[in-house]
Amino acid sequence: MSSEAIIKCEGVGKAFQLYMHRNDQLKQTLFWRWGPFYKEHWVLRDVSFTVDKGECVGIIGRNGAGKTTLLQILCGITTQTHGIAQLNGRIAPILALGAGFDTELSGRENALIGGAILGLKRNEVLKRMPSIEAFADIGDFFHQPLKMYSSGMAARLAFSVCAHADADILIVDEALSVGDAEFGAKCDAYIKDFAKRGTILVVSHDLMTLEALCDRLVWIDKGVVKAIGTPSEIIPEYRLFMGHTDPAEF
Repeated sequence: MSSEAIIKCEGVGKAFQLYMHRNDQLKQTLFWRWGPFYKEHWVLRDVSFTVDKGECVGIIGRNGAGKTTLLQILCGITTQTHGIAQLNGRIAPILALGAGFDTELSGRENALIGGAILGLKRNEVLKRMPSIEAFADIGDFFHQPLKMYSSGMAARLAFSVCAHADADILIVDEALSVGDAEFGAKCDAYIKDFAKRGTILVVSHDLMTLEALCDRLVWIDKGVVKAIGTPSEIIPEYRLFMGHTDPAEF
C-alpha cells in the first residue's frame, strides 16, 4: 500500500456457498472429497480501487450489486474468497449498528463494549462517556437495559459510540441505518464534519448527498466495478443507466 492509500482493494472476490437440499451441507462436511455439494454464488468479482488519505469515496449500484458485502469485507465482518483488502488506520464502521451489544446490559455498559470492539481502552471510553450519552440523547434510557430500547434508540447509542472512536476511517452503509429524522440529520452532520478531517467510504442511494460529499465514486454492478470517476462524471451516466433498468432492482 502506498503512503497515501489508506484503503486498498485489489482483485477482491467473494463467493457464497448455496446449498440446494437439506442435507447438502452435512454431505459437504462428511464427503467433501466427492463434492462439492453446493453452488457458488459470486457476489463480488475482481473489485479493485484505492482510497487516499483524506478522500471521501462513495459506492453506488443497484440493490444486490455487492456494495454492503464489500464494506463487510473491509470491516472484517466477512472474508474475501480471493484478492487483497487492506486498511491503514482505525476504522469506525457505521453498519450493522449495535453488533456485539448485549440486550440485558444498560446503554452505558454497552457503550463500553462498543468502544472495546472499536479498539478503545476502557479508560478512554469512560472519559468519553458523558459526551457519548449527550450525543445519543436518549435520556434516562442510557442507564436502562438495551432490551427496553426501540430500534431507533439502539441506533442512536451505537452511532454515538462510533462517533467517539477517534477513527481515521469512517465506513458507512446507509441501508442499515435506522432512526427518526432528527437522528438522521445528526448522522449527516457528523459525516460531513468528519469529511473535513478523515477518510470516508460510504454506500448510498442519495446521489445528491454523494455529489456534494464525495471526491470520487465507485460504481459496482453485478459484483464488478463498472466505472470509477468524479461524481460529475459518474452520476449522469448512472442515472441514464438506471433509466433503462427495472426500477425494482434499484
